[in-house]
Amino acid sequence: MSDPRIDRGDDGRNSKDVELVRRALARDADALRTIMQMHNQRLYRIARGLADDDSEAEDIVQEAYVNAFAHFAEFRGESALSTWLCRIVVNEALGRLRRSRRAAAFAKSAARANAEVIQFAGDAERTVAQRQILSLVEQATDRLPPAYRVVLIARAIEGLSNDETAELLGVRPQTVRTRLHRARRLLRQELDEQIGPVLLNAFPFKGRRCERLIDTVIDRLRFPA
Repeated sequence: MSDPRIDRGDDGRNSKDVELVRRALARDADALRTIMQMHNQRLYRIARGLADDDSEAEDIVQEAYVNAFAHFAEFRGESALSTWLCRIVVNEALGRLRRSRRAAAFAKSAARANAEVIQFAGDAERTVAQRQILSLVEQATDRLPPAYRVVLIARAIEGLSNDETAELLGVRPQTVRTRLHRARRLLRQELDEQIGPVLLNAFPFKGRRCERLIDTVIDRLRFPA
């Protein structure tokens, strides 16, 4: 896979991204904060697809931002900033997997939990049930091999296209389709079909967690308060 830090797109239409990056390079903390607020959710979800817990995913995103800032001068707006940042996240996550040799351990994970069938009885119960379902979705997704998990999160949860996911992961589009099919099949073995729509809210990264990561990155880069 090519170095994600080097922008190789060809549309040249991302003037807003370029302006934000330019301001961030001038050490405008508001610009850097805006960039992170815009992209935290997607980057976290992609990282979570390759990490086995929330804390590691946050670390991956934080390191990716620091790495991205070091190479912001290379960004020309020829591809979307979100794509550029996602590639850095993927490389950071895969690098960690290689260094820790955990990929094999992930792939061997075969634990399966019995899915709880939840009956919706009313609005109050629905809120509680949806939270339980989200927990089941996240747990079941965690048990997927990482190659399937990151494709599922990118395609079904984050909404990237097949081609975007293939480009992001450096694989063929057919490989993405195959892995997504297998990931969904594994999930269906554990989860009832009625919980599918709540996938869109899985692995949230908002509020205090989002702000904490932003503040940490800005502090690490020694931006003015």
